Amino acid sequence: MTDGPIYGFDTLQIHAGARPDPATGARQTPIYQTAAYVFRDAEHAAALFGLQEVGYIYSRLTNPTIAVLQERIATLEGGVGAVCCSSGHAAQIMALFPLMRPGRNVVASTRLYGGTITQFSQTIRRFGWDAKFVDFDDVDSVTSAIDKNTRAVFCESIANPGGYITDLDTISKISDAAGVPLVVDNTSATPYLCRPIEHGATLVVHSTTKYLTGNGTVTGGCVVDCGKFDWSANDKFPSLSEPEPAYHGLRFHETFGPQAYTFHGIAIGLRDLGMTMNPQAAHYTLMGIETLSLRMQRHVENAQTVATWLEKDDRVDYVTYAGLQSSPYFKRVKNICPKGAGGIFTFAVKGGYDACVKLVNALEIFSHVANLGDARSLIIHSASTTHRQLSVEQQEAAGAGPGVVRVSIGIEDANDLIADLDQGLSKAVR
Repeated sequence: MTDGPIYGFDTLQIHAGARPDPATGARQTPIYQTAAYVFRDAEHAAALFGLQEVGYIYSRLTNPTIAVLQERIATLEGGVGAVCCSSGHAAQIMALFPLMRPGRNVVASTRLYGGTITQFSQTIRRFGWDAKFVDFDDVDSVTSAIDKNTRAVFCESIANPGGYITDLDTISKISDAAGVPLVVDNTSATPYLCRPIEHGATLVVHSTTKYLTGNGTVTGGCVVDCGKFDWSANDKFPSLSEPEPAYHGLRFHETFGPQAYTFHGIAIGLRDLGMTMNPQAAHYTLMGIETLSLRMQRHVENAQTVATWLEKDDRVDYVTYAGLQSSPYFKRVKNICPKGAGGIFTFAVKGGYDACVKLVNALEIFSHVANLGDARSLIIHSASTTHRQLSVEQQEAAGAGPGVVRVSIGIEDANDLIADLDQGLSKAVR
């Protein structure tokens, strides 16, 4: 659906990338549960392995079910291509892999999911990479943090856990001036609420586990490329601009142009890192995306209702939802997320850490799980779980202090959610 009429989001979320199965006429995308594919002949095999022809070789690299998902997500994000992989964490490594080398760094927001902070502050060091964490509301600090070894700027559009909205337009101007790509995790917003590429992002990453799938059944990740970054403008990105020894000196940017990053992600990233999405997971996510806009509308509507009620409750110190007029990010929502501030936020319970634990244990409709973006409403005490490995200072900077709980508001009846929180707070705060 790349040629012809310009379709709306609701149409694309159902049809983009999908065509009736040519062999059977099946209307829903089949699950191609196969490890390998038969070549037409030896010449065909050689052309595929030499990147002279596009096709299917082995499902670690490409798979027809996953290919549909990649095209659909890329279309919804406004990108030229996408690479799906096994999880959101895998997507982050996949995103950085073509950009980084030992001694290079990424400038990252302090307001990130706790697992991302750990991945960036600890794990990537084993590759010789480094991360500098900066408050992205402090524009001068972001600018100052970028140095000659910086190869990417990384943030979340709607930051997990607090639901903070990043000023992508300003941050993208800073990254553009430095000649490095802006990588935006759009998991919490989805392309329905925010399209980072339209605000200057070079790459968009997703944990497809969350809102895109929407039912808490499978894990997955995705990296989307805008196709506009000039990888050959300087010598910062040799993986894309210089000869690749594994392909007889082929230069990805010179050969594939706007598709260079996507081809590299498959031909090098998936080939060597092996972070492959399985086709059944892709099928579940395709099914979920078909109702993405409908679900996101209800997530936003319910989150607004619940957050408004919590803000007025005497047992609550504060609520971080950006859809509230009291939020410092309220005005930013209209520009970055014009269809709503998302479905996740945090609130501080009077009584601190102990009261948060009691609240989590007392709720009946809210599920206590380490996930978000489910059709069900979810709650977690980040300081004792997802952000437990961080220092108190890091927890506070990420918006996950000891006295705070994160909620992912589902698509149930909002009055039922409020009633559940009401009885839970009564037990937690006496």
